[in-house]
Amino acid sequence: MVPTIQMDSKSPGALEFVSRTTGNGIHLHRHGLAESCLALLDERVLDRQCLAQCLTAYGIGKEILSFGSIEEWRHQENVLSISAILLNVGSRKVTDARTGSEIADLVNEAHPVPVVILADTDDLEQILKALNYGAKAYIPSSIRFEICVEAVNLVLAGGTFVPASSVLAQHKAIDTTVEMTRPMASVFTERQEEVVQALRRGKANKIIAHELNLRESTVKVHIRNIMKKLKATNRTEVVYKLNEMFPGVHVLSRPS
Repeated sequence: MVPTIQMDSKSPGALEFVSRTTGNGIHLHRHGLAESCLALLDERVLDRQCLAQCLTAYGIGKEILSFGSIEEWRHQENVLSISAILLNVGSRKVTDARTGSEIADLVNEAHPVPVVILADTDDLEQILKALNYGAKAYIPSSIRFEICVEAVNLVLAGGTFVPASSVLAQHKAIDTTVEMTRPMASVFTERQEEVVQALRRGKANKIIAHELNLRESTVKVHIRNIMKKLKATNRTEVVYKLNEMFPGVHVLSRPS
């Protein structure tokens, strides 16, 4: 007797699911779908069964065939054609040699079927590594389920998905690093800061122009703009005000 899973009326679309065993995997589908499926690989039984049901309930548009490992998937028999493979690595890191090798081998073996990585972390390093191995998407468990479904559909349509939050977080970190590298960035342009550093070292305009590969007249323009920003009347006052404004910032030595 084939077991059925009846969703209540509050489920998306009030769908009826039918589950049957196919080899070592569990085939979860709803009536009337095309003869193709998504392969879900996850060693955690409860997680993969819940995910399979949710993907179907939220209208992924494909039947789900779940396996406990890549090995189980390799030994499948008499199953539907596979449109995509979802590999849930859980808390494992893609940067770990074993996990990375597993992903790379799966991508090569499944080609041209796209591989989607599901993971607990949204660290950008892990995401980029997965893409480097050939994965077409990286879906962290921190995103909403409807976004997960849309990400899988994007891959099925030939696209690539990465969480925007991870990219933006990395961009913010880079901006912070730049600000730390240039502590005067909030006041001066990069070139003005170079002139400022030279002024703090007591360099003459001619020397500054030579070191920065500028015309001496351009150096004078930069100094006038610096004085204007600081409301200083001469070079000595510029240095004095800089020391007051940035007391912890040391004069950087320029290589000769």
